[in-house]
Amino acid sequence: MDRQEVNPSPPKWSFDRQKADTLLLRLEGSWTIAHPLPASSEVEKAIETGAKAQRLGFSADGVAEWDSGLLNFLLKVQDLCTRKGITAELDTLPDGIRRLLRLATAVPERKGAARSKARVSFLNRVGAATVAFGTSVVEMVGFIGEAFIAFVKMFGGKANFRWSDLFRVIQESGAEALPIVSLISLLVGLILAFVGAVQLKLFGAQIYVAALVGVAMVRVMGAIMTGIIMAGRTGASFAAELGTMQVNEEIDALKTLGISPMEFLVLPRMVALAVMMPLLCVYADLMGILGGLIVGVFMLDLNPIEYFNNTQAAVTLTFLWVGLFHSAVFGVLVALSGCMRGMQCGRSASAVGVAVTSAVVTGIVSIIVATAFITVICDVIGI
Repeated sequence: MDRQEVNPSPPKWSFDRQKADTLLLRLEGSWTIAHPLPASSEVEKAIETGAKAQRLGFSADGVAEWDSGLLNFLLKVQDLCTRKGITAELDTLPDGIRRLLRLATAVPERKGAARSKARVSFLNRVGAATVAFGTSVVEMVGFIGEAFIAFVKMFGGKANFRWSDLFRVIQESGAEALPIVSLISLLVGLILAFVGAVQLKLFGAQIYVAALVGVAMVRVMGAIMTGIIMAGRTGASFAAELGTMQVNEEIDALKTLGISPMEFLVLPRMVALAVMMPLLCVYADLMGILGGLIVGVFMLDLNPIEYFNNTQAAVTLTFLWVGLFHSAVFGVLVALSGCMRGMQCGRSASAVGVAVTSAVVTGIVSIIVATAFITVICDVIGI
C-alpha cells in the first residue's frame, strides 16, 4: 500500500490567559517559510486586548515542523514583549529553538554600526590626496634607492639571484614580445607616413615622407611605442607575479630565509628589461620605417631605392643613440613601476588587480615625463 503524504496545516497561533497577569501563546501547524507567516502586529493587538499581562509563555507542542520562519516570528514577539515591558518565558519551547534564539540574540547589533556615507569637504579631500601623494613619493624614492643598491651589489658579484630567472625574464620580455612590437610599430610607421603625405603632397614633396618617418621613429617614436607596449604587457606581468607572491606570503618567506626580495625578484626583471628594451627599440625602428616604405611605394609611387637613400641621408647615428638612450631609460622605468606596485600589493585578490592597473598607469606616465625631460636636455645640449 502506497504511503500518502499529508500536507501539514498552515501556521496557527492563539492566546490563553492562564492568570490575570499571564498569557500563553500556543503555536500549531507548520511554521516554515513555505507558508505565509502571521505578522507580529496581530500578536501586538492580541496582547493589548483585555487586562495588561506581565508575562508571556509559549506552547509549541502542536508545531508539526519549523524552520527559520518560526525563529523570525519568535524574535519579533520577543522584541514586542521587550517594548511592552512583558517578560517572555522561553523555557517551554523545544531545546533547539531555545539554543537558536540565544545564538541570535547573543550579540545584538551595535547602534551606528551601519556604514553611512559622510560628506567630506573639498579641503579634506585635497589634504588627503596631498598626504597620499607625499607618502607615495617617499615609498617610490625608497624603492628606487633599494633597487640601486641591489644593482651596485650585482656589479660587485654579491647580489643573490638566480641566472636562470634572468634568462627566463629576458626571453619573456624580449623574443615573446616581438609579435606585438612588430604589429604596433608597423602601424605607427604607416600612420606617420600617411599623415605626412597628406600635407607633403600639397607641395609635391612626397619624397620627404621617408625623412619624416625615419627621423620620427628612430629618434623618439620607436622608443615611446615600445615602452608603452612593454608597460602594458611586461610591466603588468611583473606586478601580477609579485602581487600574487605577496598575497601567498611567498615574499615574507624569502625575508624569513634571509633572502632579499629586491635582489632575488626585482633585480633580474630590471636588468632583463633594461637590456632588451634597446634591442626591441631598434627592431621597432626598422618595422616603422618598413611601414613608411609601404605607404611611400604603394600609395605615393616612390622608388624603393630612392626611399631608402632618402631615409639613410636623414637618419644619423645621433638620432639612433638618442632613441636607444630613451629605450634604456624606459626599460628601467617600466621594470621599476611593475615591481614596485607588485611589492606594494595588498593581501587580497582584488589588490592584485589594483596593483596591475597602477603599474600600467605609473609606467606610461613615467615614460611620458621622462620623454619630456630627455627632449629638453637634448635641446639644451644641441642634439
